[in-house]
Amino acid sequence: MMYQSVSLRVLWLYKPSFLWTVLFCIGASVLTQAQNLYTSSSSEVKFFSSTPLEDIEAVNKASQSMLNGVTKEIAVKVPVKSFVFPKSLMQEHFNENYMESDKYPYAIFKGKINEAIDFTKPGTYDVSATGKLNIHGVERDQTLKGKLTVQSGKALLDAAFDVLLVDHKIKVPEVVFAKIAEKIAVTTHFVYVPYEKKAQ
Repeated sequence: MMYQSVSLRVLWLYKPSFLWTVLFCIGASVLTQAQNLYTSSSSEVKFFSSTPLEDIEAVNKASQSMLNGVTKEIAVKVPVKSFVFPKSLMQEHFNENYMESDKYPYAIFKGKINEAIDFTKPGTYDVSATGKLNIHGVERDQTLKGKLTVQSGKALLDAAFDVLLVDHKIKVPEVVFAKIAEKIAVTTHFVYVPYEKKAQ
């Protein structure tokens, strides 16, 4: 596979600051390929749970993503504690009782876009990415579908998918079980721009 020396699947395990340092310290040949790297300039990850008793939703605008336009590798890192709820008590229960976010601080997707995309040509593409989705410390094979819109100087990626609590061993206390759906609807929106090394 091209670009093996700086595979996103490996680099995403490190902190972002270290990731950027590695990218620009491994030789001129890799720097040439780095021109095909895209990083998220803004993001929004939402989830929605609907039951007859209560609807629950939260928004996260602190997620990060990288996309390689050559190998089509994509990595997404979602800080669990950055989900914001309408009610502070919901947010507390989400982090402490369900997601155990101190123990599992991130939800991560690492995969590869299946379709051929020309990042130099404006347009909207139906895309899918196959890889590993890790939530609550449990990794599952997933193929996520969405739309990628290539515009002048940037790309927009929108996706929608469902997450089953049982798939990631997320347990809901019986006292609130009727208020939490077993299937959570997730929507994501990422805006990508070409990665540029920041001036020192």
